[in-house]
Amino acid sequence: MLPPFESAAVGKVFGADTILCTLYTETMTVKRRPTSRPRTRRAPAPDELPRNTPFREDSPSVALLWRDDERRRRGPKPGLDVERIARAAIAIADAEGLAAVSMQRIASEFDFTTMSLYRYVPGKAELLELMIDVAMGKAPNVREAGPGWRPRLERWAREISALYHAHPWALDVTNRLRVLGPNEFDWMNAGVEALADTGLTGPEIFDALLVLSGHVRIIARYAEEPSPEELRDPSLVTRDDWEAGVERMLLAHGDRYPALADIVKQGAFRNDTGDGWEFGLRCVLDGIAVRIAERQGARP
Repeated sequence: MLPPFESAAVGKVFGADTILCTLYTETMTVKRRPTSRPRTRRAPAPDELPRNTPFREDSPSVALLWRDDERRRRGPKPGLDVERIARAAIAIADAEGLAAVSMQRIASEFDFTTMSLYRYVPGKAELLELMIDVAMGKAPNVREAGPGWRPRLERWAREISALYHAHPWALDVTNRLRVLGPNEFDWMNAGVEALADTGLTGPEIFDALLVLSGHVRIIARYAEEPSPEELRDPSLVTRDDWEAGVERMLLAHGDRYPALADIVKQGAFRNDTGDGWEFGLRCVLDGIAVRIAERQGARP
């Protein structure tokens, strides 16, 4: 679920962002018989995967993300490996935004030629996938948050939120279906562990993590600060500008939007309780608690 759940089956997650993994499946079309039976689908065997899928073990993405120690040591010069390259790229993206990340820029950080980096990283797309996995690191041990699923799942969500705030560019990188690395799977596993033994079914656990990671992503996107490049844009509208401007417009046209105008007068856009993070987190967890109680045959 940065777990990125942008790569979820519905086209959204984190990492988890995403942060759930979409396992590659291939629809097997079955000709309709006179009984008009529906089409059936099955997951392909590993050797049935199309040659152009990035999920094959010999694909550049899988080879890079799931590399072994020998793979890490490869290169024209000692002292450089793919993790150092990824961390240099992460530092650039954190400081200047994702647009500043290029193979040429990273090569200059190590006094290497651009072409020499391609012996470590096949290309920009694979580099972005690597950056996400390295930036995420190992998932926290959710069991340390205490007994019960709720503190563990809350810990998981807060840690993902912290990752997105530390690396805002990850919101864009995880906004597509892609190959996931071992650290992203580790975060996904931690989220599932938090809900283990609750009585929820596998699909319900998947959906619970998807909904929760969606809340994490929305709030992280809303709280995202402008990049240095965006700050140079004279047409930039900051969050404070937007909130103040919309409030003034609604007050001026309140007769057309009475419900909105009413909550504006109550200070909806000047809510001192935060940006909806704590409120939304509590609501999502409360909703999951209701479903768990239903599964366990008890009242919430």
